[in-house]
Amino acid sequence: MSKIAIIGATGRAGSQILEEALRRGHNVTAIARDTAKIGQRAGVVSKNVDALDAAALQAAVKGHDVVISAAHFATLPASAVVGPVKEAGVKRLLVVGGAGSLLLPDGTRVIDSKGFPQAYKAEASAGAEFLGSLHQEKELDWTFLSPSAEFVEGERSGKFRTGQDDLLVSSEGRSWITFADYAIALLDEVEAPKHSRQRFTVGY
Repeated sequence: MSKIAIIGATGRAGSQILEEALRRGHNVTAIARDTAKIGQRAGVVSKNVDALDAAALQAAVKGHDVVISAAHFATLPASAVVGPVKEAGVKRLLVVGGAGSLLLPDGTRVIDSKGFPQAYKAEASAGAEFLGSLHQEKELDWTFLSPSAEFVEGERSGKFRTGQDDLLVSSEGRSWITFADYAIALLDEVEAPKHSRQRFTVGY
C-alpha cells in the first residue's frame, strides 16, 4: 500500500486513476482546484489546491510515496510540477502523457503528421515539452505514460498492450485506450516499476 497524491484528480484520466488506486487499497490524496465532486470517501483526502501555487502544491504532496500528475500540459508545465515535488522530498513522479510525441512507422512524431488536429496542437506540443524536460531531470525517478491516439471513456477490460515510443495501433487499424484501462497500466507501474526515467505507452 502506497500513499499516492494525484494532481488533477477530478479530470477524466485523474478520476479513473483515483478509482483504480482505491480498488487496489492505496491511500490517495486527491488534488484539484475544486474537489467537491469527489465527496467523502474512505481512503481519500481531498485538497483544493491551485497547482500553479508552488508552495501550496509542495505542501499538498509532502509525505507521499508517489505523485501522479494528470493535469493538462498547457496549463501546468513541467517546472510547475517537478520543482514542488522535489522540494517536498517525494522521489517518484508519474505523468499522464500525451500521444503527440509518440512515433509513427516512418520515425516522425504523431504531432508532426499531416492532418494532426489543430485543436489539439497546443496541448500536444506542451506535452512533448514536458517529456523533454523530464529527460533532463537527474534527481526524480519519473515515468511518462502516453495513451494511444484516442483516449476515451469505456470499459475496464484489463486487456491491453504496452510499448515504448511507437504509437500502438490495433489489428483493426485503430489507436485507442480507455481511461479505465490506462489507469490499470499506470497503477501497475506504481506497484511494479519497469520504466524508471522512461516514457512508455499503452493501447489495444
